[in-house]
Amino acid sequence: MSAVTVPIPSREAPSRVGFGQALRAEWIKLASVRSTWWTLVALGAGLTVLMCAANADWLASESADESPGSFITWGMMIAQIAAVVLGALVVTTEYGTGMIRTSFAAVPVRGRVIAAKAVVIAALLFVVGTVTALLGYVGGNYFLDREGIGMALEGDVLRSMYGSGLFMAGLGLLAAAAGFVLRHTAGTITVVIAFVFVLGNMAMLVPGDVGDVLEKGMPGNAGAAISTPVSFNPNLLDAWPGFGVFAVEIAVLMAIAWALLRTRDA
Repeated sequence: MSAVTVPIPSREAPSRVGFGQALRAEWIKLASVRSTWWTLVALGAGLTVLMCAANADWLASESADESPGSFITWGMMIAQIAAVVLGALVVTTEYGTGMIRTSFAAVPVRGRVIAAKAVVIAALLFVVGTVTALLGYVGGNYFLDREGIGMALEGDVLRSMYGSGLFMAGLGLLAAAAGFVLRHTAGTITVVIAFVFVLGNMAMLVPGDVGDVLEKGMPGNAGAAISTPVSFNPNLLDAWPGFGVFAVEIAVLMAIAWALLRTRDA
């Protein structure tokens, strides 16, 4: 009587799920919260148009102490909050529902999960952010043109369009990384918004060289300059150096998130 050999399923089989498959899975999950990024478009473009329409006459007057360039992406400040919310939800919703265990079971290489989420978040927010900024520019510049202070889509204005997309992609990644660290929706959104938008503005109150470094280096301040032709705060770093600092800060938080992801239970 011959022995029957029963093949034992390899524990390594699930890890054969490729990065492309992980990307597709993350895109399907992200598409389920499309209401958030449509809200982002409506808020970002709509508020830019509204602010330009309301202030065009004043900006064209001799009493104006601000540049039209400070307003042509004004609505993106609100859209940036939506980007933080979206980045957080992509991660923390799975922890809240327990679906993260399913994700890790399907893709046991956890670094592949965080990388797939990062690529999908960054790509979507870059495209949506850039389109939102362009829509706001077209609508807002109409009112500026009527007052003779319209801005051509070139130079710093053009840079601020795709710069808005880059900044929003970075904010989404920052929130996603914080989500992996904190694993709680409300906590993640609160901490990131407070750190980026509230503490960033409060840093200017710190006196001396320390305050100057903090003001320029806080994530929201460092990354924001790339998203506007003329910043409301002239003390910030220039567009590309500031974005470089912002990118390093995102990379550090992502590395922390990845290290914790490897060692903690889901």
